[in-house]
Formats: sequence, structure tokens, C-alpha cells
Amino acid sequence: MELFQTGTDPWGQEILIRISWTLLTVAFWAGIAFILFHAIYAVVWKPKVDHGSEPAKAPAGIPDKVVRHTGAARMFHWVMAASMLVLLATGFLPIVGLEFAWLNIHWISGLILLLCSLYHIVHASFFLDFWSIWILPADLGEAVQRTKRQLGQQVTLGKHGKYPLDHKLYHLAVSVFGLLVSATGLLMMLRIDTPIIPRNDQLFAEGTWGVVYSLHGFAAVLFVTLTITHIYFAIRPDKLWMTKAMIFGWVSKSDYLAHHDPEKWKVGSK
Repeated sequence: MELFQTGTDPWGQEILIRISWTLLTVAFWAGIAFILFHAIYAVVWKPKVDHGSEPAKAPAGIPDKVVRHTGAARMFHWVMAASMLVLLATGFLPIVGLEFAWLNIHWISGLILLLCSLYHIVHASFFLDFWSIWILPADLGEAVQRTKRQLGQQVTLGKHGKYPLDHKLYHLAVSVFGLLVSATGLLMMLRIDTPIIPRNDQLFAEGTWGVVYSLHGFAAVLFVTLTITHIYFAIRPDKLWMTKAMIFGWVSKSDYLAHHDPEKWKVGSK
């Protein structure tokens, strides 16, 4: 399986052009294979989790509806999701043979995604609990316990704060590759005519452009797998309570107490 497509420059030297689109097929089927494996594993083999001793009674002051996502956070999520789906469709459907005028839709959607990302960085940094979604040293213990559980051991896995470790890992992957695909996408806009950025396709040599295209393509195909798995978890019956929170903004008191440690995610925190 080839990972990259190469060509020759005017001097006959081999240069990098882009990633091989075989990786698109691999990314798609990797996502399908993951959800099939996880669905079977969750039913057949996944051991039960012991959360330790339950508190004698629920802490006082917890409302019936606990706010999980503010209106601004939900707006960002759904605009970002829509722009990402449009980007994946306009980026890859022409490759698999569906021809349409995709270029303008693609770069406009890319700018929307970039603006959403910049908005989210500011919003999360100054108006939300910035560190609640990032992996911290305290999460290492949970990582060890989760690994033991995956190996079939019965473990005591304490309840987490607002976001469990797997959510934090997914957020990290989306953050890293989202910034990569956005930065390379902006550079690639220099090679097309837009009213936003003056065209300057002589900024880099052809080989360097090949690196930019390869990084962009690599991040993009990873988002195929990430998107498939994200949709899968969003529609799983045992995860619907979180999906509803992204629509309505709140979780029930019973779901809050069942899945979260009130000491790690205090009601009323951002």
C-alpha cells in the first residue's frame, strides 16, 4: 500500500505531491471496524465497572436539571459539526467519483471552521473551565485503571469529573489535527483565486507544497475515522443522555449522580 503520491519536477527530480488516497479507504474502514468491534465488545466481553462505595445521600443543592453545556458552547459545537461534515463531503466525494462544483463550498466551510475554532479558544479560555477538558496528571490513575479493565480485570474505577478520560483524548486529537488541517488549508488557499487571500502559489517550491498537501490530507482522512466514531458514540443508547445535553444543555440529576463525582464537577461550575 502506497502512503504518498509522488511526481517529478521540471528538472526530473522526484517530489512529494500528496498522500495516497488509499488512506481514505483505510480511514473509513478503520472507523467501521472500530464501531463493530466496540459494539460486540460492549455486549459480550466488557466487564462491569465498580465505582466504589456510593455516598449515603446525594449532596445538597443539586438541581433536577444540571447545566452541562451553555448555549454558546452548543452553538459552537453544531456549527463546527456542520462545517466539518461539509468539508469532508466536498473534500472526498469528488475523489470517489461524485463530480460537482466543490471548491468554493470547501474553502468557505474551512473558514467557518477556523472562525469557530478561534471563537472556541477564546470562549473556553476565559468563560469556561479551561482545564476540565485537558488531560492532567490526576487522569493518569484513571488511565491505568481503564487499561486494566480493557484487559479483563475487575477494577474500581472512581467516577470522573465533567469529562472522562476518553472524552479528553478525543478532544486532544480533534484539537491537534483540527489546527493542522486549518493551518495547511489556509496555506492552500494561496493556490486558488479567492476574495479573501491574494493568490501566491510561488510562495513555496513544489516539493514544499507537496508537504503542505500531505499534512492536510493526512489530517483530513483522520477526521473521517474520528467523525465515524463520534457519531457512533453519540447514538449509542447508553450515551444518549450526553447527546441530549448537547441539544438541550442539561443532564438530569440522576444522570449527574450516576456518572459524575460531585467533588470533581461541582454544580454551578462552568
